[in-house]
Amino acid sequence: MPTAIAVISADLVLPPTDPQTPPAAVLPGPDARPLDAALTDVRQLLDHHGHLIVVCPDSAPPAAVQRLHAVRALLESDRIAIVRTALPPLGAAVLVRQLRQLSACDFSPGVLASAARLLTHYVYAGAVLGSVAKLDRVPVGLGSHLKGWLPGAHFAVLAGPTPQLVRLPGGGGGRGGRGGGARGGRGADGEQLAGPEFATDLVLARGQLQTDWPTATLAPRWRARAVQETALPESSARWWGTGRLVEFTAYLPDLPVLHQLVTSVRRETCHWCRMELLGDRCGFCAAPLTRGEAAPPVLTAPAARTALGPAPR
Repeated sequence: MPTAIAVISADLVLPPTDPQTPPAAVLPGPDARPLDAALTDVRQLLDHHGHLIVVCPDSAPPAAVQRLHAVRALLESDRIAIVRTALPPLGAAVLVRQLRQLSACDFSPGVLASAARLLTHYVYAGAVLGSVAKLDRVPVGLGSHLKGWLPGAHFAVLAGPTPQLVRLPGGGGGRGGRGGGARGGRGADGEQLAGPEFATDLVLARGQLQTDWPTATLAPRWRARAVQETALPESSARWWGTGRLVEFTAYLPDLPVLHQLVTSVRRETCHWCRMELLGDRCGFCAAPLTRGEAAPPVLTAPAARTALGPAPR
């Protein structure tokens, strides 16, 4: 059986991209599931799948994180990996789906757990916001904070791989294509929101903000091959500091490309738990590579272009 992938919230589980994509298990927090039931759930997953990888956003409530560590400690299991990610909610959900896709391949649990850090560098996660006054997870200058209080101000914000903020002219465009806003992806000052240099799909989730900028402007600018819409994760408004938003994420959708990307990175063996790993840290025990070992956490630019291919023109 493939390695089990789990999350702490059901809104981090996106619909599968194909019938072969395995489902994800949901491990609710202590407010929704007592400890003895949680232990039974995880024990059954381990018995059925052998290993378990739990993706836990950095923004998760402390009680949910403590529950995961308590379960792992009480089960005394070294077959549970707790993978943290700084991605915003929709980006984290995309990462979880990519791991679900890869879990059906022939990768070892250690490679799969450490691949999460690799894949994060190829997830372009952002949002269009009606205000950045309460945004504290992406660097925002004083000027943007002040403009965030202006009525009708819209901002395009990229949380990763490289944080960026662009103020959109004309409110960023409304429904029906009116007020198209930043043409060619440009902001009010001519700055462009940096996008991927390889072929991606775009998924977006609408909050209370009325704008077509992600579909009418960003998708063509980033040469997205397809655009899908999904429900806004429950934690998105808290993460971005406002409910007036449209969250978007550009990602690698094809399993063969993801497989090639992961196999293009050199594998190491953890000196502590003997798991395979990619990069410089074990995904299961978090032990770093010993001195003298060297493994880049992500592909170099030429290698990435070879593995991913060019974006469609």
